[in-house]
Amino acid sequence: MATRPEQLYEEDFYAWTRDQAKALRRLAATRPNVELDFEHLIEEVADLGVSQRDAVRSQVRRIIEHCLKLEHSPARGPRAAWYETIIDARTEIEDKITLTIRRGLPRRLPRLWQQARRNASAALRLLGEHAAAEALPAECPYRLADLLRHDWYPSSRHDLNP
Repeated sequence: MATRPEQLYEEDFYAWTRDQAKALRRLAATRPNVELDFEHLIEEVADLGVSQRDAVRSQVRRIIEHCLKLEHSPARGPRAAWYETIIDARTEIEDKITLTIRRGLPRRLPRLWQQARRNASAALRLLGEHAAAEALPAECPYRLADLLRHDWYPSSRHDLNP
């Protein structure tokens, strides 16, 4: 029968890393006479979870950026690549997202939105689409649940969704 840490490791790796780092801190505070580098061990365990969380955030930002380009750019050439990027990012998220990471995303969405909007604006300007860059909305028009769905794409007057 699986113990709580074993089960948590399988079900929510990010939460497991946080719990294990906390347990290691408690153990280190007791100053046991063992040859463990508690300071670095705790840091490494905690960083494993942070890396996973940050990878999910990065992919959400990529999805938003490419949704903006699909919705606002009239360019035909890069559209297929933008769809492929969204598909790939959703697959990457699927491999890394946990319940704990998912619960934290709504709070981070405004910041991810601003970063993605800035990136999309710069990319559109590089395409010579200054009007499209200027037309990007100031507030995120996308729901997080939609951004993560494999069958959702923003409406666009420029093409039909796949």
